[in-house]
Amino acid sequence: MGPVGSTSTSTSLPGGLVATVRERLGGQDGLLVALALLVGVGAGLGAIGFRYLIEAFTWIFSGHTDPSALGHFTNPHLAFLGPFVVLVVPIVGGLLYGPLVYRFAPEARGHGVPEVMLAVHQNEGRIRGRVPIVKSFASAICIGAGGSVGREGPIVQIGSAIGSGLGQLTRLGAENTRLLVACGAAGGIGATFNAPIAGVFFGLELILRDWETRSFGLVVLAGVVATAVGRIAFGAEAFLTLPEFTLVSGWEYPLYALLGLIAAVIGVAFIRVLYGMEDVADRVWHGPAWLRPAAGGILLGLVLLVLPEMYGVGYPVLEGAIHGEYVVGLLLAFLAGKILATSLTMAIGGSGGVFAPSLFIGAMLGSAFGTGAHDLLPGLTAGAGAYGLVGMAAVFAAAGRAPITAVLIVFELTGDYSIILPLMLAVVVATGLSKLLSEDSIYTLKLRRRGIDIERPAAPPGVLGGIKVATAMHTGPSAVRAEAPVSEVAARLAAEGRDALPVLDLEERVIGIVDVRAIERALADGDAATAGEVAEDPPALRPEDDLGQAVIRLAEGDLSALPVVAPDGGLAGWLEHRDVLRAYAAANAVGSSNGGVSATS
Repeated sequence: MGPVGSTSTSTSLPGGLVATVRERLGGQDGLLVALALLVGVGAGLGAIGFRYLIEAFTWIFSGHTDPSALGHFTNPHLAFLGPFVVLVVPIVGGLLYGPLVYRFAPEARGHGVPEVMLAVHQNEGRIRGRVPIVKSFASAICIGAGGSVGREGPIVQIGSAIGSGLGQLTRLGAENTRLLVACGAAGGIGATFNAPIAGVFFGLELILRDWETRSFGLVVLAGVVATAVGRIAFGAEAFLTLPEFTLVSGWEYPLYALLGLIAAVIGVAFIRVLYGMEDVADRVWHGPAWLRPAAGGILLGLVLLVLPEMYGVGYPVLEGAIHGEYVVGLLLAFLAGKILATSLTMAIGGSGGVFAPSLFIGAMLGSAFGTGAHDLLPGLTAGAGAYGLVGMAAVFAAAGRAPITAVLIVFELTGDYSIILPLMLAVVVATGLSKLLSEDSIYTLKLRRRGIDIERPAAPPGVLGGIKVATAMHTGPSAVRAEAPVSEVAARLAAEGRDALPVLDLEERVIGIVDVRAIERALADGDAATAGEVAEDPPALRPEDDLGQAVIRLAEGDLSALPVVAPDGGLAGWLEHRDVLRAYAAANAVGSSNGGVSATS
């Protein structure tokens, strides 16, 4: 179980300098346009640097720029290991990026997009300035050492952090900082895929969730600039070489609808396996958090030894599937292998995206489906590649719940308008069924598991929205260690008359809380357990959060208290429901003495 959340620090330019710059640019709107341009340039340069960084580490670890399509390969730098090199490099990579992430930026762990969504919807768009650097190196090392994840999630977090940093630096306020975060996300996707339209809709549909004209214009501007910068380095061609699409007959539409149904099941299965394996890893691993990626690298190496095609992002294998280079049995093996390898990479603490794995899984599914359909109905169906392209969009739409982005990314990759109708049909069917099967997407489920629902407002209006957690919290009880037996925790809870206690790992960072209910369950089961094994991972509170947010998180988790987490992941304080009531009463008393003026007026 990783540290409970993290916070951001902010720096800003002197107010006079900001005012001067704003005046020179024709007001705040002019300043925002200039900053959107800068974010686009930064996201484009970030995409370029990140791709080269991945290639560099991949060459160091594997001896090739991308070994995924080579089968069982040998690293010429370590020729004596032969094909068994894949057993070693995930461990070495984990020893490098594990300490880097857990020491400097725990939020750089995982696929990145949920952290950006959280920053936009509940943290005023604030992302720590060190995140782009840590995320770049951690993800590049993870992917280069065989981690079966994508580069799109990291570049979204990198571009978004650039936007957040500029928003904080220029004191533009929460609303405009959120907008710049979305600009960075759009620019990162646009530059990485050479798909500016899909990048824009990714930023609006998934990150900002705002379709106002002002937001649209700035996000488009950043996306165009970032893509133009990316094209300087990578050219104007699509990053994947895909065949032309053909629709042979109208009888194919029911087949594409059926593909959408299957894609929904596969997309939801991907979500459940991903988070299920994280839960298993949390229960099994009891060592220091920084060592978890290296220890888990042993299992990842075994998967790569069986299926070396799962090494890294795997775009060459994806292209091969679309071009019909693999038989159905192998395509299905790749599909299952990618779900396993990506889920395992995330579970052990890897850093990388789930966007590309979703496309990979969809390409395998669609190509296998298309091969079967063409064998059964050769005169009425197109080749397998057409179904592979549609499968890419359908699985991502099912997993990510971003149907517009899913349609546009494949459309921009192919540039073929004739793909639109079957593509839209499969994506709509996949999205609709996936919503029936799973309440959350692959992105929002990570937040909901922490008690955070971004569909709800971050804080209700009123007195509580104007009071910071730092003013209401207290030092609270002394924390228990993760390795403490539950019997010891039960004795402390009884002796101190408390409902819950904070739990710290070996590095003095908060990993959760243990309450009376969890202890009762552990004692009833009769199995020997430690505080770390039964601890719950609640939504993190930070000193700068307001009590409106605290009330929502206490209520959603049915909790009586929550830890307040410092910027370094340590325990800053403890907030109980009684503290909230005292602060509310004090604020009302002040309002009454001021003639009924509330604390938020």
